[in-house]
Amino acid sequence: MFDKFHDECGIFGIFNHEEAARYAYLGLHALQHRGQESAGICTDDGERLHVQRVMGLVAENFTEDVLQKLPGRTGIGHVRYSTAGGSHPKNAQPFQITFSMGQIAVAHNGNLVNAGVLRRQLESQGSIFQATMDTEIFVHLIARSKKPTIEERIVDACRQVQGAYSLLFLVPGKLIAVRDPFGFRPLVLGKHDGSWVLASETTALSLIDAAFVREIEPGEMVVIQGDNELQSMQALPAAPHRRQCIFEFVYFARPDSFLFGHNVNEVRKRMGEQLARESGVAADVVIPVPDSGVPAAIGYARASGIPFEMGFIRSHYIGRTFIEPTQQIRHFGVKLKLLPVRAVIEGRRVVVIDDSIVRSTTAKKIVKMLWDAGAKEVHMRVSSPPTISPCYYGIDTPTKSELIAATHSVGEIREMLNATTLAYLSLEGMIAATRADGDSFCHACFSEQYPIPFPYDCSAGSCGCSDPDVCQRSSDRTP
Repeated sequence: MFDKFHDECGIFGIFNHEEAARYAYLGLHALQHRGQESAGICTDDGERLHVQRVMGLVAENFTEDVLQKLPGRTGIGHVRYSTAGGSHPKNAQPFQITFSMGQIAVAHNGNLVNAGVLRRQLESQGSIFQATMDTEIFVHLIARSKKPTIEERIVDACRQVQGAYSLLFLVPGKLIAVRDPFGFRPLVLGKHDGSWVLASETTALSLIDAAFVREIEPGEMVVIQGDNELQSMQALPAAPHRRQCIFEFVYFARPDSFLFGHNVNEVRKRMGEQLARESGVAADVVIPVPDSGVPAAIGYARASGIPFEMGFIRSHYIGRTFIEPTQQIRHFGVKLKLLPVRAVIEGRRVVVIDDSIVRSTTAKKIVKMLWDAGAKEVHMRVSSPPTISPCYYGIDTPTKSELIAATHSVGEIREMLNATTLAYLSLEGMIAATRADGDSFCHACFSEQYPIPFPYDCSAGSCGCSDPDVCQRSSDRTP
């Protein structure tokens, strides 16, 4: 319903806690914003692994009866949106297999750019894949490795893949975490009543009253076993520069999370402040597109001196399975999700703040709603730069030809939206708002500067895709 990038995935792990399954449930609930398509929990009872995977939301599916089937003091969990592979129960995670060394389960946040090549190679050597997601490649590489320990086999597998991965592995008696050398996707370490906790975001730690310890470093492997013994090693050489996903600050991470060393809510406010400094305009009121545009709108109002008000009311009762609109009601569109507050808008010059514009379909309807509510002027401001390129590292994005800013100028987009003015935050301003080293982020969706190129031109048919017509690396998506 909203024209936004889809969230990637969220992972959670806890070691040596008597309520491991229930704490995994709570952790996944806090990370639900990162994926609403499927969810799964795998636990270790000391001898074997137990896994439950479902389609849909955590709270709707992990009932008491389901949690009772997950015994043990250690567990990992995953919430998913399909960035690679289709929407199907077989692609839900954690992914669990039995091989020569016993059982292993993996939960993965990220995307591999050489997944097609590796899959084709493995299949030619006799591997049989059960799913279509790139995560399964890890377990095949681990099973085929000749290294003597599970830790060495995981490192061996990671050395063969290219792309973004924050990983949690569960084997009987051990919980293992790995982050890719660039640090694309977040992964944090915490502690709760003597138990170690791992999660995609600190919001999952906060929900269970776990203390934040630190981030897992790029290329680092953490092995937890025995009596809460934690070992850390630099398993993979860290890249010369981190390439943490800056879109986490723009939209994906929850505002209450502490990400890459900074509070997400404060970064988004600073993005709004910078946007006001770069493209201020005379107006009567600043309103956000809720909920993701709220912090930036607060920052814009603070820097500009223009009053902040809630000009849209968001419905929280639109479920994932809302009725398929018929032709007669299709024109209601975004009104099912947002309704304008006429008393705030009528007769006033309005600055409306959103975090991003992808295809422009939602932005166009929002501007129309403001005009219909009696706005005197509608100034659209976006707290990120124009999105001109797809992501290949764990975010589901449209093809380049579908990204409105890749094919149209800002002036042309303004005309399409029918806004009085339109302005985006500059790339430099966005980076400055993070107050972090500007060379530590991946911003390829805004700049086309891809840290890891694809090893082959997939449009030439050399990536080994099973279905080139729907390949996420088709001709207009190849960097």
